[in-house]
Amino acid sequence: RKGIESSDTLGRHRWVVERTIAWTFNYRRLAIRYERHGANFCAFLTLAAALTCSKKLPT
Repeated sequence: RKGIESSDTLGRHRWVVERTIAWTFNYRRLAIRYERHGANFCAFLTLAAALTCSKKLPT
């Protein structure tokens, strides 16, 4: 946010959000919303987040 954050950290928050959305859309079912009900979409979104986190954790 301009004027609030210093220039060296400007844009860092936006990059994290864009990267997270890109990871989410690697799952085709979420990129093209097949689900009619929001609860089903939310469940698949939660599953995708859990899978993404488990892949990104160091072993």
